Amino acid sequence: MNFQLIVKILSAILGLSGAICLFIVMGSGDELIKMNASQGDYSVVSPLISIAQVTLFLTVAVTLIFSLKALFANTEKLKKAVIFVGIFVFIVGVAYVSSSGVETPLKDGKFLSESGSRWVETGIRTFYILSISAILSMAFSGVKSLIK
Repeated sequence: MNFQLIVKILSAILGLSGAICLFIVMGSGDELIKMNASQGDYSVVSPLISIAQVTLFLTVAVTLIFSLKALFANTEKLKKAVIFVGIFVFIVGVAYVSSSGVETPLKDGKFLSESGSRWVETGIRTFYILSISAILSMAFSGVKSLIK
């Protein structure tokens, strides 16, 4: 049995069971779901969430497996991927070193730790660095094509 047939059958089963669960949720109505949830009964919504989690897990797993399989099959692509992962780790390292952490009070009365604050700032700085890099590379590519 080929892999494509297995994926089609699995997709059909997950899609059909998700649609059935969705119709059950829609048929129950908002008020019943809210009333049951206030009493701690999530039995109407839980199957739909479980199907979504299984679908997400399978999608991520299959994507990772086939991406890694394709990378290891071609050493040139693997070499490029390792270089780009290294560049990404370097950018995150630069963002982490340039970030500072300050213990921050949150709205719910809890505190965000100094480390947590530093990682949030690292994420923001990484986003800025990658965004600027993408914009500059697109501009460079556009200018280069205009020159030709």
